[in-house]
Amino acid sequence: MINYQFFPRSHGVTKEVQSIIDCFKKIEPTLEDGQHRVSNDVLALLRPHLESIGFDVEKGKGHDEKIDVPVLFGENNAIDKSFYADAFNREQGIVIEVEAGRAVRNNQFLKDIFQACMMFDVEYLVIAVLNEYRFNSGGKEVVGKDYQEVRTFLETLYISNRLKLPLKGILLIGY
Repeated sequence: MINYQFFPRSHGVTKEVQSIIDCFKKIEPTLEDGQHRVSNDVLALLRPHLESIGFDVEKGKGHDEKIDVPVLFGENNAIDKSFYADAFNREQGIVIEVEAGRAVRNNQFLKDIFQACMMFDVEYLVIAVLNEYRFNSGGKEVVGKDYQEVRTFLETLYISNRLKLPLKGILLIGY
């Protein structure tokens, strides 16, 4: 089941952000088959839907298949530093990161937030994580509640008001 929460909670979802949610809902039946998928598999399912609404989407791990988003510019406006994104809509300033098992256990969602904050002309970040992540720890199956953990983190970040992000908003999607 697709879950989502937009932050800050004092702002509603824009039509552009809603169109991304709709892309996830289009692939929801495929995701509900219980098959374990890595983030690249989910991104491949999303690709045609995201491209139809104006996103450039990573096609592979080769340099020319990745989506490069500038961070720093040097002499003659050459790009000195950039970060890769899973998908990016330059006109709308929306970057998308699709995560799987690393989202919480390796704090990948924190890296996604940091990188989006550094990217030039990025106004919105969409982070997609598993609702639940099952893994073995010490011979026992453990169920991580990734969506809920990231949601609680973002809720704390926005409610505490101690850290100001240069983004208009973050959409968290659980799949």
